[in-house]
Order: sequence, then structure tokens, then C-alpha cells
Amino acid sequence: MGFHIKDRVVYRKVTDAFKKQRNGATVADIVAKTALPLSTVRELVPLVADEYSARLEVTESGEILYSFPRGFTSKYRGFRARFRGFCESFIRGIKIAGGAIFKVWIMVMLVGYFALFMLIALAALLISMVGGSSNSESRSEGRGGGLGGLFLASSIFDIIIRIWFYSELTKALDREYYGDRPSPRPKGRPLYKAIFSFVFGDGDLNADWASKEKQAVIAYVQANQGVISLPEFMTLTGCTPQAAEQAITAYCVEFGGIPEATEDGTVVYRFDELLLRADKRDRSSGSSSPLKGLNTFSSNPKKMNIWFGILNGVNLVFGSYFLFNAFGTGAITTKAQLEAASYLYRVTYLLSTIVTHNPLPFILAGLGVIPLVFSILFWIIPALRYHFMKKDNENIKLENLRKVGYRRIWSAPMGVASTDIKAGAEECLPKNLSAAQDRVIKEMGSYAMPEVNLDNKGGTVYVFNELEREKEALQNYRAQITPRASSLGKIVFDSDQE
Repeated sequence: MGFHIKDRVVYRKVTDAFKKQRNGATVADIVAKTALPLSTVRELVPLVADEYSARLEVTESGEILYSFPRGFTSKYRGFRARFRGFCESFIRGIKIAGGAIFKVWIMVMLVGYFALFMLIALAALLISMVGGSSNSESRSEGRGGGLGGLFLASSIFDIIIRIWFYSELTKALDREYYGDRPSPRPKGRPLYKAIFSFVFGDGDLNADWASKEKQAVIAYVQANQGVISLPEFMTLTGCTPQAAEQAITAYCVEFGGIPEATEDGTVVYRFDELLLRADKRDRSSGSSSPLKGLNTFSSNPKKMNIWFGILNGVNLVFGSYFLFNAFGTGAITTKAQLEAASYLYRVTYLLSTIVTHNPLPFILAGLGVIPLVFSILFWIIPALRYHFMKKDNENIKLENLRKVGYRRIWSAPMGVASTDIKAGAEECLPKNLSAAQDRVIKEMGSYAMPEVNLDNKGGTVYVFNELEREKEALQNYRAQITPRASSLGKIVFDSDQE
């Protein structure tokens, strides 16, 4: 491509936004779709128009309407463009493959070590059975011990078969996601993804929240004559009055807004440039900011995570055992050391001599340190994640309750009790709801001081006279805005009709 773009992801965002606007779009339309700063969109739109040979139509207002009747075929087709595209695809592929390999590695470590330890235990039991049955002095006891050992060995082998081959774990996932359905059973979630979900979760549910919130604010502005007040901004974002003042100033910088005073001195924020759009669909449906979702520990069913804990617990026990014996017993080079060693360690050491002349490093690192460290991390990482997740969810609940509370106060400011600030959704219920409700009232009171009255039951009622006055001033201000400010006008120039 003949130009340099610092962030290809942002460029693709603008391109994808144009692909969704079949009848053409202005800069304001793209800003509304992407929530990117106005200056960034203005910089990138001409580059997209140039690469994909856009049709340009200039309106009476001077705004340019971009459309792509010839589709989105890039004009950059040389070796350099193809090589750049190949590199981008290759890097994306490497990232995807790397993530998949990492998830598979975790599965191999967890299930693979469990299977290995079970096989070692099974081999030890079989050797014990052979030794017991060959003891002529205790033939009857040996026969009974052999049957018990055979039963235990077959049980362990059955566990291995069910987990590794039949996979009771993925069967449980199938039931969780698809329910009990007649065969053929639909393909379940891959086991490696389920294990990764247990350890690292499924990502931040609100990772793209900043963009969603900006889109909601922009939609509200476009649905309300390009004007928004600070209390309205607070209802959309859940920001406290102090944080809202800083945030809306940043919005003015990003989206071309300017503060303006009404006749009675009420400050409003105008975003006239966001109104210059070709998409004339009603924006009011998208102008209410949704509530943040609560992050979950894992998308796995509870039974699945219990299984993972059991497998990891087995690995932890065996890893600790082999590490302890590797340091305590060490190499077995004499008959006295052989007799002094524990039975399982002795069998493992002797079996290891089949593949290596010095089994001690293999047992110390391969059967001790590595599975032990992995097992500890396998529990510590989810435990820490769960701790921070609970803390983050409490902050999310408070932020959501702010939105609900601010909306309630703004919608009917002449009589608000703290108990009016409530919502049935779990996302809006902090641990100490009463304290959170009072906090919301005080925060709004720091912006507009209320009168405090008592109702006929002795309860406290807050009357926000200043907010009521501001609502009336805002309605009058919007009523005086002429529709001309949001009109593109007729097409005065068309690049396809030169």
C-alpha cells in the first residue's frame, strides 16, 4: 500500500464500518459506528476512499458522502501489497496457532501427567501381584491379595480409559451445552478449551466496553439534536459528577463538541458535527447505555471443574511424592538402598533404567519438579483470578447501580428516596445495597444540592429543584435548535458524473 498506517486494526475498523453502510456514509456515520475520534476518522476515511475507489458526493452543507458501488477491491495489487497482506495474515495465524498450542500444552500437562502417574501406579500393582502370587509361604493370602490388587488395577485402568479415550469430561460438556439429545450426539467443546477456561477464564466480558459506551453516548447525542447535559452523560456512563466533567471534556476533544450556556446559565455540550450523517434512522433505540455484565469464573459446568481439581490433586500428590523420595532416597545403587526405598519409588526407579542409565534426574525433574510446579500454578492462578474477579464484579455492580440511580433521579428529580434506587438485576446489587444507594444520592447531591424532606411515614425524601430547572432549560434549548444544523442538503457534486 502506498501509505503508512500506524494501526492497521483501526484502519480495518473504518473499512468494515463502510461495508455496513450500503448507501454511503459521512464521517459522522463512521464515528457513530466505530466510536473512533473524529480526527482519526477524518484522517483514515480519505485513505479508505482512495484504496477502494470510492464514489464521492459533496452536499450543500459541504459534507462529503462516501459510497462504494464498485465493491471493496483494493487498487493496491502489486507485490508489496500482496506481501504486506501475507505478513498480516501470517502474524494473525501465528497468534491463533500459538494460543491453541498453549491451550493444548496445558491439557497435555494435566491429563498426560495424570495418565502417566496412573500407569506407574498400575505397573507397581501388577508387579506387586506377581510377587505376591509367587510367594509359596503365603499362597492363600497372595491369592486374596492378587484378586484385590487385580480389582484395584482394573479400576485405575478404567479411569484412564474413561478420561483419556472415552472422555467423560467432554461428555459432561455436551450435556451442559446441548442437553440430553438422542444420538448422534453433537460435538462438544474441545477439552483443551475447557481446561484453559478453568485456569484463565474466558476473557473479560467487558473488554470492549469503552467502545460500546462511546457508541451509546454518540447515539444519544444524535437522537437529541446533538446536545447532551452533564446529568444525562452521567446516566449513560455511570461516572460521578467529578469524573463526568473530565470525561465529557475528553469527548469534546474526540468528537468535536463545544460547551455552551443556555439563557439561564445551564451548561450544555453541543456536537453539531455528529449530526451530519447520511444514515437517517432513528438513533433513540441505541441511545441508552446497557449495563455491564458480571464476569464469571468459567463457562464450564461445576462438575467439569471438580474433575479438573481431582486430576490436578492427583498430580500434586504424585509430584510431591517423587520429589520427596528423589531428595530423600536419591539414586539406588546398592541392595541396602533398594530395600530402604519405598515400594512405588523402587519400582519407578527400576522401570526408568529401561530408558536411561541414570533415572534420578528424570524422576527428580520429570516426575517431581515439573508436575509439582504445574499443579501449584494450576490452583494458584484460578484462585487469584477468582479473588480479583469478585472485587471487579463489586465495582461493576456499583457502576451499574449508579446508572440506574442517576436515571431515576434525572427522570423524576422532585421526590427521590434512597430506596427508589434499585434494580432487580444481579448486575446492580452490590453487597451493601443500602450504603450504595445512599452513596448514589450523595454523589448526585454534590452536583445539585437537594432539599431534604420527610414523607408521611418519616422516611427521607430528596427534592432536586436544581435538576428540575436544568431539565426545563435543556428542553427549551433543544426546541430552539433548527433542523438545518443536521441537514446535509442536496448533492452538488458527484465524482461518478464528472
